[in-house]
Amino acid sequence: MAGNTFGQHFRITTFGESHGRAIGVILDGCPAGLQVDEDYIQQELARRRPGQSKIVTQRKEADRAEVLSGLFEGKTTGTPISMVIYNADARSKDYSHIADKYRPSHADYTYQAKWGRRDYRGGGRSSARETAARVAAGAVAKLLLQQEGISVRAYVSQVGHLALNQPYTHLDLGLTESNPVRCPDPAMAQQMEAYIKEVRKAGDTVGGVVSAVISGCPAGLGEPAFDKLHADLAKAMLSINACKGFEYGSGFAGVAMRGSEHNDIFRQEGDQITTDTNHSGGIQGGISNGMDIYFRLAFKPVATIVPAQESVNEAGEAVTVEGKGRHDPCVVPRAVPIVEAMAALTVADHLLRQRMARV
Repeated sequence: MAGNTFGQHFRITTFGESHGRAIGVILDGCPAGLQVDEDYIQQELARRRPGQSKIVTQRKEADRAEVLSGLFEGKTTGTPISMVIYNADARSKDYSHIADKYRPSHADYTYQAKWGRRDYRGGGRSSARETAARVAAGAVAKLLLQQEGISVRAYVSQVGHLALNQPYTHLDLGLTESNPVRCPDPAMAQQMEAYIKEVRKAGDTVGGVVSAVISGCPAGLGEPAFDKLHADLAKAMLSINACKGFEYGSGFAGVAMRGSEHNDIFRQEGDQITTDTNHSGGIQGGISNGMDIYFRLAFKPVATIVPAQESVNEAGEAVTVEGKGRHDPCVVPRAVPIVEAMAALTVADHLLRQRMARV
């Protein structure tokens, strides 16, 4: 299986399956001398872990990351950083009923079509459990970016039909972690939580939107052709399970504007060049311009639902599939730290690429 590595200079390779012994990640290219707080890595994993509230999957995993290499006396050595997270609460028998059945909108059929066999236990490699490894590596990337004054913050801006209409500049993002939905508007968060519980009680699922902003990113990151910064961000985000859409800056709303409205006018402020508006979302010509980079991601409803659905098995025979096991009724609350991790990994990679370009 290919496609398990992301990044060029700041590069990760993840491994493991949902119901295997462990999942993990190898991070290569991290500069030597970076102070790494392992408690911080654990804090980031705790934001993603299952069982953290009543509106997420109740699989019980501590998600303790064990660092095997790459750190000495609390600092990176410049060698590959390897981390492993052991699975503790896998219940493979919960999936025995779909051993030869294809669940609607899952990766069951496509995996079978590609490799001729599949690990049906929790989706195997296609499970969102793999993203814990990304969050562990992303925590290291966030520490690297913090040294450069770059921050990455994400939050839930929509669940089903319930949506925040304010831009991120009008929100207190410090409130994001104050509720299980991870919405920085307390009143809307209560509505979203109640709605998720309602959907879960009905045995169904619902989608949502995660918004994110990268602040403090210097101008000059990204390449003008195939490795545009926003293109790599899009790849990173669309590689997250259940992510169905990516837009940055004005996004689709920009099509209703004229160029005279959409253009971001440059200004000189002290020793920095800024823009009056930021419809470009901090990226122009595929290269960061020093303004905030902001984007939105659409996440579909989780494919596993309780009501029986029609499908076929490996023999092509008509079957009925019932949703069993433990699943999120809405993925966006736990997707927030994953989005931040992938954004941090992308920017860290481009930051190191820019340093190499100027050598």
